[in-house]
Amino acid sequence: MYVSFRRPLVCTLLISVALLFSVEGLTADGAEVVESHGYSGCIRLFNESMSVILEPNLGGRVLEYSLNGTNVLYVDPSQDGETYTPGGEKMFVSGGRFDFGPEKTGPDRTKFFYGSWKAEITGPRSARLTSVRDEEITGIQLVRDFTLAAEGSRLDITQTIINISNEVKKHYYWSRTFAVGGGVTVVPLAEFSRYPKGFIYYEPARSPKYMNFRPDLHDGMKHVQDEYLTIAKTPPFPKFVVDSTAGWLAYITRDNQLFLKTYKTYPERAYGDMTSTTASIWQVDDRTEIEPIGPSEFIEPGEKASYSVSWWLFPYDYPGDSGDIDFKILSDFKSKHTSQ
Repeated sequence: MYVSFRRPLVCTLLISVALLFSVEGLTADGAEVVESHGYSGCIRLFNESMSVILEPNLGGRVLEYSLNGTNVLYVDPSQDGETYTPGGEKMFVSGGRFDFGPEKTGPDRTKFFYGSWKAEITGPRSARLTSVRDEEITGIQLVRDFTLAAEGSRLDITQTIINISNEVKKHYYWSRTFAVGGGVTVVPLAEFSRYPKGFIYYEPARSPKYMNFRPDLHDGMKHVQDEYLTIAKTPPFPKFVVDSTAGWLAYITRDNQLFLKTYKTYPERAYGDMTSTTASIWQVDDRTEIEPIGPSEFIEPGEKASYSVSWWLFPYDYPGDSGDIDFKILSDFKSKHTSQ
């Protein structure tokens, strides 16, 4: 915007202040800047039935994914307003988190997982979170785009990994979403799995842990017709991985909500986790982590790679502690309500 140098200084200052407030107070249909959980600068996306809170102060995460006022995400209230001090001790972070792999052989991702992000409204029910440019350690910058549907619960999430270094980078998308605990996890298994039982169970029987590819089914776990794995009770050890290409995960909460994630899988491509997994579950008493994982991306200097996941939330009857589920009904429900 051009401002004449002949304009009185006070008028120029008033114009500058007006521009500043118009940016800070930017809103769009179904999008607004709010304070939430002790944090300022959050963005709320909403429609008639849904509310989504994006939090940029500690890791660029989702703090709320609520249907008719009921949040399906696990958020620790004792953590409200907490931020990370660079160089300090790493802390637990709740809510709908995101990351990128490899988990064990990749660089330190502290700046992304604990750092502050830039938040901006990009359109109706849409927002973007942008990380710092980490030139010193990873050579990566991340961008996360969120769009909530005008009606219903669909939330489309895209994470873009940007290579800001001068060398090729190998990374992949990794979702690390905490849902409220005590529910039933439903994981479709691969028709032609590389794992003898369709899943691998991480057990800390050896230091620090080992991957059991012939695990026993513990109390509350069911292996249904070699097509599904269900987890209805807290297992002795929390982590499971699968190599399913079904492209969805489901979680049914005790307050009668069905949390679905849908995503693309690529059977012809390499996956970068040690087990070449396409999804992981981490389940303890008070929270369950639902983790779609994307394929490996070889990203040239100056290039970028994106991966998208859709979230869905519906009323759905909790099946009880037995975890007995009619999979035909669940599958038909998923197909009907997530086809758009």
